[in-house]
Amino acid sequence: MRRELTLLLFIMITTVSEGKLLVLDPLRSKALGTARTVRLYLPPSYDAEPRRRYPVLYLHDGQNVFSSAGPDCCFGWGNWELDRTVDRLVEEGKMREIIMVAVDHGRSRYREYRGLHHSETQGGRSSSTNESDNAGFEAYARFLVKELKPRIDREFRTLKTAANTGVMGSSLGGICSLSLAWEHPRTFGLAASLSGSFHIEKSHFLRQVLRPYHGKPKPARIYIDSGVLDFTGDDDDRKDSDAVAAELRRIGWKEGRDLERFTELHFVDEDELKQAGLRQDKWAEARTSQHNEFYWRLRAWRALTFLFPAEAAGSNRITRFKR
Repeated sequence: MRRELTLLLFIMITTVSEGKLLVLDPLRSKALGTARTVRLYLPPSYDAEPRRRYPVLYLHDGQNVFSSAGPDCCFGWGNWELDRTVDRLVEEGKMREIIMVAVDHGRSRYREYRGLHHSETQGGRSSSTNESDNAGFEAYARFLVKELKPRIDREFRTLKTAANTGVMGSSLGGICSLSLAWEHPRTFGLAASLSGSFHIEKSHFLRQVLRPYHGKPKPARIYIDSGVLDFTGDDDDRKDSDAVAAELRRIGWKEGRDLERFTELHFVDEDELKQAGLRQDKWAEARTSQHNEFYWRLRAWRALTFLFPAEAAGSNRITRFKR
């Protein structure tokens, strides 16, 4: 594992074909009651192959995920560099070419990202709780499903099906991604959570959404990861992430087929930090916390290659998950 991470830090990407980064005009949302900035990544072949269509990955915290955000954003941790990572993985034949749509977060980030809240009812079923508790998440979901995705599908050459549409985020964005796939599986058939904050609201997603559920698995391919230590001294939600993955297996998800759970045990050492380009004033914290953009930048390739595996590359076919 350490060797893999070291190799990743040393990779030179100067010869990789590059995708294109765009910033769309601020999208005025009726659902959110405000405008939201949306950033776009188009793959290297997009202009050269005008009849080709592409899977789409929607991203939370959009101002942090592309290299255009610079190395000093996110309190000095730097951006995710997802555009460069995808360029490299595609060049190496490890994933499909994709379009990425990154949505900047707003002031109501917590309420928009925390997921739909349920209360347990008789018979083991669950139903939504007080409307005011869910207003933020429901508005954000409505924005993505009813406003943003239709616009992206109209204006760009996308593969529109759920099996070709993913959502990914970290921390609160991680739990938001799984909640969106859970509540809207006909829209999002792929979901990735990096260091997901599954502990929030007394582990509500685990206790009141997954555990009471006894139906069939949702038609979604899911990636979950965590570290083992965060800035609070806790385990970067490792225990809750393990529990979430265990519940998904109970419901019917299969490891390696439509579920991947990864735990990052390795902390980057000084030699690796020198090669990684992280600001030196962040080095000490990087050796004591894996809950930050630096580690998400290093781990994102795992989620990308699991959600958009290379064997589907060059094909516009719909990927169906058999159970």
